[in-house]
Amino acid sequence: MVHAVKEYFPEVPAIKFEGQDSKNVLAFHEYNADEVILGKSMAEWCRFAVCYWHTFGGMGSDPFGPGTFTNRAWDLSLVDGNLDRKERIVEAAKRKADAAFELFTKLGVKFYTFHDHDLIEEGADLAESQALLDEITEYLLTKQNETGVKCLWGTSNLFGHRRFMNGGSTNPDLAVFAHAAAHVKKAMEMTFKLGGENFVFWGGREGYQSILNTNTRKELDHMAAFFKMVVAFKEQLGATFQLLIEPKPREPMKHQYDYDAATVVAFLHSYGLEKHFKLNIEPNHTTLAGHDYEHDIYYSADYQMLGSVDCNTGDPLLGWDTDQFLMDEKKALLVMKKIVEIGGLAPGGLNFDAKVRRESSDLVDLFIAHIGSMDCFARGLRQAAKLIESKSLSDLVATRYASWNSDLGKRIEEGKATLEEVAQYAKQVGEPKQLSGKQELAELMLFRSIAK
Repeated sequence: MVHAVKEYFPEVPAIKFEGQDSKNVLAFHEYNADEVILGKSMAEWCRFAVCYWHTFGGMGSDPFGPGTFTNRAWDLSLVDGNLDRKERIVEAAKRKADAAFELFTKLGVKFYTFHDHDLIEEGADLAESQALLDEITEYLLTKQNETGVKCLWGTSNLFGHRRFMNGGSTNPDLAVFAHAAAHVKKAMEMTFKLGGENFVFWGGREGYQSILNTNTRKELDHMAAFFKMVVAFKEQLGATFQLLIEPKPREPMKHQYDYDAATVVAFLHSYGLEKHFKLNIEPNHTTLAGHDYEHDIYYSADYQMLGSVDCNTGDPLLGWDTDQFLMDEKKALLVMKKIVEIGGLAPGGLNFDAKVRRESSDLVDLFIAHIGSMDCFARGLRQAAKLIESKSLSDLVATRYASWNSDLGKRIEEGKATLEEVAQYAKQVGEPKQLSGKQELAELMLFRSIAK
């Protein structure tokens, strides 16, 4: 069969910046890609990416009902049934790629992200699956060359297929561990060929349901051994992409080993991997771990471990990962403030690991969702820049910690002070003066930066 390229979103034009006075839903009101803020364009600060899985793989199903998206012409179920099995798989994958790159280019987004088998269905066995991946990789490379859109990161799905029901790198069965290694090796090769700038590991099944049948130390040792093989293979490939681990506390497993940013940083240091990996933070996962939306972004950035952000959000009234598009400018401001303070996310980016609601079944909803969230982060960037330039909040924080600029404070931070001399200092200064934390003042500064 000869594949024919078609237009999948004919009713949607290229999305342009029209400014805040525009009434056009299919236009950017805040995001002006070329606008320079604090020395970089909005596009450079944000580095937006569209994810393959939710946007083109999601069909609107949930645990209580089947998919509601019946208009995704790239779905395998809608491909000509007269083709043989392999031809149908390849044709569906090429249709999906055509639709994806049409959406990327109409949005003006320069990056995309993928799991290996988001791109194309698995074959009858490992060999056929990898041959199919090779074929679609070549097609994606052609699409990239035609459009200029790049791969932000790739990853391997080690959680969807039933073989991985007990995990991949932490599986108690060596045969499954080996399959996980084969999948990751191929996905790394694909990402390298596509010029991907990062490679991500999310351990959705790397954890346990019951401690009764689990050897947690053995599983963590195996996961570390797996990552060390990944580091060695990256060097063998000659790849320069950044390796990232994405924390999440639970779902689908009851307890996942990559619980939050602090847990992952501790794991990396425990196994001597801290120089080889950074973190891909998804704030919806952060809130599931019981932290504020921005917590893991700030924590990992403060330890020079922030690599990229999956910029979605969740519903505070629900206890699971809802993967919604962020439309909250306060949260966007806090995220962009930290990104600006560290000089940007590159080679990472802001990846829309988000899905339209199953009730939002029109194709145009895919565009509206991305436009809205891109505008939200653009507004957050502008507000963050104003807050940083005013120095009001940074001065407040500096004042709180000013006593540490003393000779003794510096000696403590450098590890040169002794417990005895610090105890003697306490006797000299007497009872400390009570100092206000000024939380409400900080919140007022934040509010006023949003209100302007």
